[in-house]
Amino acid sequence: MASALEGIKILDLSRVLAGPIATQILGDLGADIIKIEKPGSGDDTRSWGPPFLKDTRESAYYLSANRNKKSLTLDIATPEGQAIIHRLLENSDVLIENFKVGGLKKYGLDYDSLKEKYPALVYCSITGYGHEGPLAKEPGYDVIAQAMGGLMAATGEANGAPMKTGVALADVMSGLYAVIGILSALRSGKGQHIDIALLNVTLAGMTNLAQYYLTSGAPAPRQGNQHATIVPYQAFEAKDGYVVIAIGNDHQFEKFAGVLDHPEWASDTRFSVNSARVENRQTLIPLIADIIHTKPVDRWVATLRARDIPAGPVNTMDKVFAEAQIATQDMRITLPHPGAPQGIDLIGNPLKLSDTPVSYRAAPPTLGQHTDEILREIGYDTAKIKELHDAGII
Repeated sequence: MASALEGIKILDLSRVLAGPIATQILGDLGADIIKIEKPGSGDDTRSWGPPFLKDTRESAYYLSANRNKKSLTLDIATPEGQAIIHRLLENSDVLIENFKVGGLKKYGLDYDSLKEKYPALVYCSITGYGHEGPLAKEPGYDVIAQAMGGLMAATGEANGAPMKTGVALADVMSGLYAVIGILSALRSGKGQHIDIALLNVTLAGMTNLAQYYLTSGAPAPRQGNQHATIVPYQAFEAKDGYVVIAIGNDHQFEKFAGVLDHPEWASDTRFSVNSARVENRQTLIPLIADIIHTKPVDRWVATLRARDIPAGPVNTMDKVFAEAQIATQDMRITLPHPGAPQGIDLIGNPLKLSDTPVSYRAAPPTLGQHTDEILREIGYDTAKIKELHDAGII
């Protein structure tokens, strides 16, 4: 079966996480991705370790977001490097970059410099703050976006310090929004500039907590593992670990109260409806916690699921990959890699498309792995390629 984006060609000048996540998804959907990297060092994340793939300098961080791409090392600060970019753009549908605002203008590779020559080009920029406003020229970092966008203030225990998420969520969400924007632009058939800002994406990702402020005029209080407006909807400590219980409506709470041998809670005016449970969480939660602590996680999960009450264990990553559901959903894949004869394990794509499935064609490339191949494809002969190598341009 053909993949959804087969035939779409993407030039990837992005680094770190947001851009590579976007292009990995597009590559899984069938697009041809050429990853432009600095000669000698490449994408910064190649060195963000340990851990590294055994006997290589490929970090786990880099490996997480760079499959289905070809690596071309190229010094875009040189006229020869820029000429190669233009040669590639002649047959490219998308360019994605995450330089500081104005960073590519001096090379003639910003959107305004390219839009007339390549009117059909979809040009996606990922920055910290967008191309307009007083902070536009500031560099963008995930942790700062989490801080400024409200995510850190909303994360952590109620009386603890603000806390970033365990993964670079502003980067991850920005990569996803970039994919949505690129697909929309390709569908329109019009070349255009897509401006993705980490700060904007973080704020949009705050969803109900941002709306809580707009509706009430006050920030939602930090709740740790609890939910601001649903009770009980949190992690509880069981006998041998933690279990998450997510009661989404009053009928579920009625069944839950019965499981805990307290059916009277369902008719107690303090607990019978969610709004009352939110108001009285300080009374209800300790009562629940005392009971949950008496049995192991697996027992609670089995019992609650048997009654159609949403529950699940708090898994460490080893337990995540041991879940039968993860195996069934092909969320762990193996691809051949030059540095690992037995292949490397990677995270699968969560998109499950019946007619245009994702494809896993290649492991994350080694630095410059495809440089000569790509240059030959666009007309450079062996002598010229050697000349470019000798000059440090590729």
